[in-house]
Amino acid sequence: MKKFKHLFKLRNSVSYCNACLYFIISLPFLHLYLIFTSRASFSPSYGFSIYRNPCPFGMVYVYDLPSMFNQDLLTNCHDLNPWSSSCEAISNGGLGKRDEELEEFLPESLAPAWRRTDQFTLEVIFHNRVLNHQCRTLEPDSATAFYIPFYAGLAVGRYLWANSSAEERDRDCELLLNWITDQPYWKKSNGYDHFISLGRITWDFRRKSDEEWGSRFFRMNGMQGVTRLLIEKNPWDHLDISVPYPTGFHPRSAADILLWQNYVRTYNRTKLFSFVGATRGKVKNDFRALLLSQCQNDSSVPCRVVDCAETRCSHSNLEILDAFLDSDFCLQPRGDSYTRRSVFDCMVAGSIPVFFWERTAYDQYDWFLPDEAKSYSVFIHHNKVMNRRTTITGELEKYSREEINKMKEKVIEYIPKIVYAKRGLDNVKDAFDIAIDGVLRRFTGQ
Repeated sequence: MKKFKHLFKLRNSVSYCNACLYFIISLPFLHLYLIFTSRASFSPSYGFSIYRNPCPFGMVYVYDLPSMFNQDLLTNCHDLNPWSSSCEAISNGGLGKRDEELEEFLPESLAPAWRRTDQFTLEVIFHNRVLNHQCRTLEPDSATAFYIPFYAGLAVGRYLWANSSAEERDRDCELLLNWITDQPYWKKSNGYDHFISLGRITWDFRRKSDEEWGSRFFRMNGMQGVTRLLIEKNPWDHLDISVPYPTGFHPRSAADILLWQNYVRTYNRTKLFSFVGATRGKVKNDFRALLLSQCQNDSSVPCRVVDCAETRCSHSNLEILDAFLDSDFCLQPRGDSYTRRSVFDCMVAGSIPVFFWERTAYDQYDWFLPDEAKSYSVFIHHNKVMNRRTTITGELEKYSREEINKMKEKVIEYIPKIVYAKRGLDNVKDAFDIAIDGVLRRFTGQ
């Protein structure tokens, strides 16, 4: 019996030594395993997934431009607008100041994600985000795309409503092209792997003659190959890419997205539709005036209206958000141009947009909105409304509650794709991420 006990102890000690030896031999492999798993992504549905390259489409190099093309414009923010200072609008990386009005209206967990964001600050938002983007490279030789952080919208916007000359409206753009076309990486491709973001619509940069509106930036020598991200594109120019207008909602995390989606999904809506806008007195047969009169003068129309002639819609989120949250549908006629920021304010609130011109959204924002227009929106041709061949109420009342909820859910699903987060959202892609991926894929042919 003692012999068996001795053999048992000996066997255990040998096994222990073997285990120690195995552990020592395995240390390098364990180290590699820990490195691998620490870099693996986690999926709530499937657990750990195989590590993937965070920049599969390439890297972006950001030019360090002379300050006159960006930072000096921010420093002299009082001179950007002939009517009032733009300093608050462009503060906080283009997001604007906190919206204190909403702090009493929204749940405490969501109010800090809202800002008083100006609709023309896209170029500032993009510049700040790309500087901290995971796919930014400091080595131009490793870059797939080259970003030009020129605030052309702010530069040109200073002169659009002033009694300015064509030379003034073009000066900054000409100086920028003189500088960029002299750079070695521009010369390698003649700018065909370069892109720029602009906070104004494409038509502000397409002046044909000195007497017309805007700058001739896009018609200048050097711009024939540069890709442009704009809040409204020319549908017939393949270099133009339309991206969503900035709204006031800037989620700080993926959790903010989920909280907001649930908030708008469960909100008690009491109106069939809403309209936010102002009349255009100089426009013959003003369609906006027709919408306003229907909402304001006919008590039988289940409509919520915000008249922007009485409310400064460009500086307020509260009344606009309240109206959109309260309605199943929101009316979206064309703006001063075919598109308008209100489309995205509406969708962020989980309201279903109703379009009257196809170019307001269907010919724009290909990367950001659902392919199937009927899945998230309603189209009523403006001529039918103008000629009294149909009524908005009659058209919208045709939709069942089930159909409305299905469209609303599609709108809510796309909220992350049409907002600009304060910073990256980990595994959730916002409008900025989608735009950067799209540019890189375009340049690599993927």
